[in-house]
Amino acid sequence: MDFLTKLAIAFLIGIMVGVEREHRGLEHEIFAGVRSYSITCITGMLVALVSESAGAGFVYVATLFFAAICSIVTYSKIFLFKRIGVTSPISLFFIFVMGVLVGYDYGLFAIVSSIVVSFLLVQKQPLHKFAGNLTKEEIYNAIQFLAVAFILYPVMPEKPFFGLINLRYAILIVILVSLISFSSYVLLRKFGTKRGLYYSGFLGGFINSEATTGALAGLSKRAEEMADPVLTGVLLCNISMLIRNLILAFIVDPTGQITLLMLPPQLVLIVVSTVIAFRHSKKFCPIDGGELKIQSPFSLGQAFKFGIAFTLILIIGNFAYSAAGTTGIYLTALGALVSSSGVIVSVTLLAVSGSISYEVAANTAIIASLVSTVNKILLSKISGSPGLFSLAKKDFGIIAITGTVALLLWNIL
Repeated sequence: MDFLTKLAIAFLIGIMVGVEREHRGLEHEIFAGVRSYSITCITGMLVALVSESAGAGFVYVATLFFAAICSIVTYSKIFLFKRIGVTSPISLFFIFVMGVLVGYDYGLFAIVSSIVVSFLLVQKQPLHKFAGNLTKEEIYNAIQFLAVAFILYPVMPEKPFFGLINLRYAILIVILVSLISFSSYVLLRKFGTKRGLYYSGFLGGFINSEATTGALAGLSKRAEEMADPVLTGVLLCNISMLIRNLILAFIVDPTGQITLLMLPPQLVLIVVSTVIAFRHSKKFCPIDGGELKIQSPFSLGQAFKFGIAFTLILIIGNFAYSAAGTTGIYLTALGALVSSSGVIVSVTLLAVSGSISYEVAANTAIIASLVSTVNKILLSKISGSPGLFSLAKKDFGIIAITGTVALLLWNIL
């Protein structure tokens, strides 16, 4: 990059972060605004340029200078102005470092980092509120999960275990699935009690459709008029489960071959479920989804259960294919009674490794979705009221039959 390009980048980075700080000044007095942040970033860029001829010592001196300024600001803020917080001095020092990166031709790193930091600064209130709403158990689960993920993943060998499964890849899949589930869990915690039972059902399906169905079904025992609203929530839960299965297939097989082979029958299931859910949604819902209780996806127990489930299904599927061919693989779809996501991940891995064809993997994945769909009837019987079971038996029966016909026609065509 030439000098003018670096100058422009440093200026814009300073403006981007400085504008947020200036806006924060509407709430209380700030120590640095747009001009200070822009000048600091440009200074960092110039220091890096000059150091190429003056030596690295010039950067060290300038860094100590800005560190001293930030320390003075911190002291003044806490002890003189009696305000707790170090965001302003830290962000000012961060901007100086970004300017240095620009000067050393690491402009892309500086731009991306600055965007992330700007997002964190803008989202101060939502982040504080979210952190405050987390329970100690959820924080403990998240720390445990991340510690295990970042410790186990790097040390796992890439060589297939017993020639069947790459343990490092398996842990990566568990992490990705947990992150998808946790994203929905966060939204459920934030909006579930406000947006109602339907919203909770849809988000819960991304986390754990079986647990969500059981929790929702239990609500139907309060009164007879709860049957239709609860069934709508369960249908929305099933829809999100079907969408999640497509996403999982694409994560494990980024080429998208299995996802495309799954798509037509899976879309039929989604559309039919949506139409039936819309019909039931017109009924009055007397309660919200605030009492829906689902364990955090970052719980080590949840993560390992999923990992063990898909690993066992993978091993069983490999031996079943050796013993009974395609029929053996199709039988592994019954594992969806416990975890449809485990079946999808397992058969997709088998296809990617070349153990089975993509067509067989896609068909098994769709059958797993059908099994999970039918399982909602059983869960409604176990946890719900007789009225809910009667409705679920009829509607999920229609969905399962329609999906089976779509799968057969798709294979014929």
